[in-house]
Amino acid sequence: MDSKAYSGGLAELRELRDEIKPLLRDLAKLQSDLDKLQTRRDRRIVELGAYEKAKADRLATSAGVSVIDVVALVPSLGPQGAPPEPAETSEPDHAEGLSAPQSAVQPVEEPAGTPAPDLRATAQPAAAAEAPGPNTEEKAPPAAEPSADRVTAASPAVATPAGEQERVLPSIPAGADGDRWFYAEPDLASQRPNFKQAVRGTAFLDTTTGVLVWQGGTLRLDLGRASVAEILTAVYAVAPAAVERIYITAGDPWHQTSDRHDFLKDAVAEWLNGPLPEGWTVESSRGRDRQAGHLVHPRNPVGRWQRGADQHTEIRSVGEWFDPEGADPATVRAAFVELWKSLRPHFEDVVLMGSPSQTGRDLWSRTIPTKAGAKWADGFPVMSQEIRGLLHATAGQGRTELITPPRVPERVPGWYEVDRTFAYAKHTWASGVGVPQRITAARFAAMTEKEQNNALFAPSHWQVRVTIPKDWNHVGLLPAPAPGERSWHYPYEGGRTFTTWAGGAEINLALRNPIAPWRIEILDGLLWESGDPLKSWSTKLREAWQSLRAAAELHGEEQQKQACRLASRAVRSILLYGIGTFAQRPRITTGSLELGAGGAVPDLPDGARLTGITDTYVTWERNQGFARDQYAHPEWAAGVWSAARAALLSVSTSSKDPATGRPVKAGALHLPAGSILAFRTDAIYTSAPVDWEYGGEPGDYLLKGRMPWEQTTPRTDEEFYYLQGLGRQALEAEGM
Repeated sequence: MDSKAYSGGLAELRELRDEIKPLLRDLAKLQSDLDKLQTRRDRRIVELGAYEKAKADRLATSAGVSVIDVVALVPSLGPQGAPPEPAETSEPDHAEGLSAPQSAVQPVEEPAGTPAPDLRATAQPAAAAEAPGPNTEEKAPPAAEPSADRVTAASPAVATPAGEQERVLPSIPAGADGDRWFYAEPDLASQRPNFKQAVRGTAFLDTTTGVLVWQGGTLRLDLGRASVAEILTAVYAVAPAAVERIYITAGDPWHQTSDRHDFLKDAVAEWLNGPLPEGWTVESSRGRDRQAGHLVHPRNPVGRWQRGADQHTEIRSVGEWFDPEGADPATVRAAFVELWKSLRPHFEDVVLMGSPSQTGRDLWSRTIPTKAGAKWADGFPVMSQEIRGLLHATAGQGRTELITPPRVPERVPGWYEVDRTFAYAKHTWASGVGVPQRITAARFAAMTEKEQNNALFAPSHWQVRVTIPKDWNHVGLLPAPAPGERSWHYPYEGGRTFTTWAGGAEINLALRNPIAPWRIEILDGLLWESGDPLKSWSTKLREAWQSLRAAAELHGEEQQKQACRLASRAVRSILLYGIGTFAQRPRITTGSLELGAGGAVPDLPDGARLTGITDTYVTWERNQGFARDQYAHPEWAAGVWSAARAALLSVSTSSKDPATGRPVKAGALHLPAGSILAFRTDAIYTSAPVDWEYGGEPGDYLLKGRMPWEQTTPRTDEEFYYLQGLGRQALEAEGM
């Protein structure tokens, strides 16, 4: 390219810019109008949901949303079905435990006009906000000196930014109606299983090269276009029927037709529902296995089929466990072998199930105490449907945020990625157990300051009114419902007031952050007894993770080094997704039906909605609500997620300050204002150099990407992931 061509290209870019600008303005106005209408719709759903005869499915149909969206807005409409029969399969539903019903919290009458307590005046220094970790005694900080303005009337809310309408989160009903939510589900508790999971034969297939690896050997297959029919035919022409699980290690065959669809899920559904070899059908049941049928996920789908009554198989992506990073099927299989070997010393009955979430929950269930007289030996009680629905709607997961100009400069001096390794293990030392107490604004105001501090440092979930300091110039601290959709954002504008729900860890961070305390007013809350139901499980996983990381560093054979490295990431997935299973999302089942004569659409199952249609079949989806699941503990997942989000902002590391001997603090609030470019669950992306020493302990920050030269600030996810990849490559190149 010469200078003339370059100048011509710049002129063309300017023309494109001028064409794009008015379209972006129109799009922004349309989005604003849509957000307002969706907010009005959600408010109307909440109003109609209060009617005693309201039904979630009727509201969903009328509003044009799914039942899951209605239940999130009105938790009391969640279905309360009968318990399913226990399963008798190789991955059975665990037998339901028994627990004595626990009485609801005694009603606390709140005087009319009681002001919400303002906690800002009683906040302790930032150092006091740490959650207890291993080898530390769990104590709340000493109470502050009494303050004359400890309890103040709620301040009027500052308007949200122009064009935004906040989504309204559900609340606990006032008075006795709300107090009736506080009970344990009768005859439902998490108990240790008395069986061992059956082992399923597993094969590993690269659909790009056709290489198949299983216990019986390695072969190269002719897969054609790698349709479901071609894979099943080719694999079972050489592998025995005992192979019941096929992991795809490369090729993503379900994305073959993605160029013909607007959404990846549609391409996945088309692949899963393609023609089958003679004798094969979609697996509709397996004993009483609730996992039967396909899972239509855009990147990690699961397809399940059967031939006759006895042969069952599933095809899934190894990406559920880890990114194989180009590893061949033999190395991936070696990673699963190393994974099992690392877990075996800690879990006598370990069986690697289809996904890390299934494996994680099964391993946890085998740490439930059984010793007679031990606390919770009869099982951990499951909370009421109403409380579980409330947590589903008000407790978000990891923080995902892209910060774009004008909040940050168009050009930044560098790009740095730091990630908290095995972070969730740091936040499993204390969790809420049993039925929570309800702490209303009046009840909280009646507490002493020491009792208030104890409550905020205990496992808890709070509805609060938040006011950001007027001179605040850093990132937002607390999640709030994003306008117009079921997701979260993090308000940061000085002087803004909003109402939200957040865990005790985040409330403490907002009150005791290293910059300036935020104003927090307690409106309502859930307070649990502190226990350690996850501690033994996470400790065992941490030890397996550390042993695999050490093996990856020390092993002399390159394939085994890579296998151990991948296996360590699989342990992380077991922890990460295992915790996610406790959240118990409403069950969504999918299926497909062939079109009738003349292309007629067949009748769908009761409660199902049409999600797609092709020339030969339709796909459907059905929300089955919250099942009676003995392992449903959204309070545990919510507590871990809240603590992890808080630690992303400020946390003590395993490194010590040489001058003081105290733990070094790290996190976004310890970086310059205006330097934070993005958050991704446990990772921070910043334009400022990061010098936090990595100690190798769970929750420590590890430098994963670095480009110490000027970059254009990413404005889209595509641009972000491009820079993420470049940053990691640049750091890797430094070490060569």
